Amino acid sequence: APIPVGRAFLVMGRMPELLSDHISDFLGSDYANVVIMSACCIARWCCMVCMTQYTSEKERMLAGELYVAADPELGAANMRKRRLVHAINTMDYDRLDERMALFRELFAELGEGSFIEAPFNCDYGSNTRIGRNFYANMDCIFLDVAPITIGDNVFFGPRVGLYTPYHPIDAEVRNEAMEGGLPITIGSDVWFGGNVIVCPGVTIGDDVVIGAGSVVTKDIPSHSVAVGNPCRVIREIGERDREYWQSKAAEYRAWKAAQA
Repeated sequence: APIPVGRAFLVMGRMPELLSDHISDFLGSDYANVVIMSACCIARWCCMVCMTQYTSEKERMLAGELYVAADPELGAANMRKRRLVHAINTMDYDRLDERMALFRELFAELGEGSFIEAPFNCDYGSNTRIGRNFYANMDCIFLDVAPITIGDNVFFGPRVGLYTPYHPIDAEVRNEAMEGGLPITIGSDVWFGGNVIVCPGVTIGDDVVIGAGSVVTKDIPSHSVAVGNPCRVIREIGERDREYWQSKAAEYRAWKAAQA
């Protein structure tokens, strides 16, 4: 999972001190002290620049840094979501075109040929981008405090959860209502069974099947079947799979043609 920029610079700021013995052995103690002090100053200056680059809670949120959600800008964005999702979930089912128009307003991007069953919920919607020919069964939840990106030809079973938020392990910090988020990225030609949960910072490749009930805590490579809690790859998707399913599809097409 990617490391937020601010935390990366904090680590850099301490790196010269942590390596001081090795630097002294290589350069000699007198010259090493000058190098270490200079490196510490530069790294900590970079850290301070990073800390002052954000001008809003929303910027911190999207950068993966700690932020507080009780913020007017984020509150307004969440209220926009609530109005759209309420309309989507209470609309008569046969008003399909109107409901999909609301989904397109909700998301940053929703590709052609996509369809999402109600009920549905999310944090903002505006941080989610979805490709072509996407299908999500009922009761899916996208917590998109960080970006969610979904490729083409992705199918979700019911009650799939994409959860980008993380919360501090330290209770004192957590009780101050600080939280963060890490992006979730899903490739193309992916199928999730029902009740799959994807955790913050996970990337899933192309041509992947995730078994029902899996909790995905780490990246999943392309061309694989993965299941379990925590989710693990159990095998690759290979030529035998393609031959089998192509033969089944050919049988169906022949049957369909015979019905005409």
